[in-house]
Amino acid sequence: MTGAVPSALSTVAEPVERRLREVLDGERARWEPVDPDMVAPLDSLTRFVLAGGKRLRPAFCHWAFVGAGGDPGQRSVVDAGAAFEMLHAFALVHDDVMDGSATRRGAATVHVEFEALHDTSRWRGESRRFGEGVAILIGDLAEVYADRLMSATTPEAFAVWNELKIELNVGQYLDVLGTARGGTDLATARRIARYKSGKYTIVRPLHVGAALAGRLDDLAEALSAYGEPLGEAFQLRDDILGAFGDEALTGKPVGDDLLEGKPTPLLAIANERADGAGAELLARVGRPDLTTAEVAAIQDVLVACGARAEIEASIASLVDDAVGSLAGSALGEPALQALHDLADYVAHRDR
Repeated sequence: MTGAVPSALSTVAEPVERRLREVLDGERARWEPVDPDMVAPLDSLTRFVLAGGKRLRPAFCHWAFVGAGGDPGQRSVVDAGAAFEMLHAFALVHDDVMDGSATRRGAATVHVEFEALHDTSRWRGESRRFGEGVAILIGDLAEVYADRLMSATTPEAFAVWNELKIELNVGQYLDVLGTARGGTDLATARRIARYKSGKYTIVRPLHVGAALAGRLDDLAEALSAYGEPLGEAFQLRDDILGAFGDEALTGKPVGDDLLEGKPTPLLAIANERADGAGAELLARVGRPDLTTAEVAAIQDVLVACGARAEIEASIASLVDDAVGSLAGSALGEPALQALHDLADYVAHRDR
């Protein structure tokens, strides 16, 4: 795997990050004089949004917009990119509360940060509830800022945006349900991946970009033919990283998905194939007392039963399908090359 970031990603990230800082600095300047206590949540959101993140969603939106004939310097596509990052912050902050995650991008999660503040300040009530409550509010703020940014674009793009948000929430519910139930079958695991991550990360950003350029009707089919398989490949790579990723790169504990019991296609395949001691180990996935040694043993089972190899083969096939769909596309250059490069990055990223 490689962590090399393509220029198709980095060139989009800079103006989006400037816009994010402009919005958040403006909100800090607005609310600090009203009540200095508002500084803490706004600063936390600013750190979260600006300290890391791949900026994939703005990139897919940008290159679909450019490929549809849009001006790459137009304010609306930068606003849309910033909106995607705000919405992603909303989703991740809430996701961390739901999963009880302690770290994100190598730092304490937002709810853990405010739980610690409650403890050190010796305030009344339960520190955990305070931390989670503040994190939910910070996530909600991020969603409001995201909507405000998108509402300044076009009605067509905003309509796609609203559908994206519904799909994201549907996928998140199915993910929470699957984690609670355990033993999710492959079809359900793939459905969760499609709605929670694939469509939200790639397909809908592409559609928003085309809508901003006024060409969603004639490009939606071609963009979906590229985005649907690539979105699934993106989530399958996430599943590999969630089970085997290097903590120094991912910023989350080794085997994090195994500790949480995430209903992934990787685990679904392993559950279908493993027997005996391997099946017994897989039954331990998601248990609160799962040990580091058991995580390593479960990783061995995922390899030995061929589940990891099958997922890697699926990623390669899905990326080939995505890239192949671009042949003869009505999208212009350099967007086609950028989408090729982004597909390669999605397939081989290490974080």
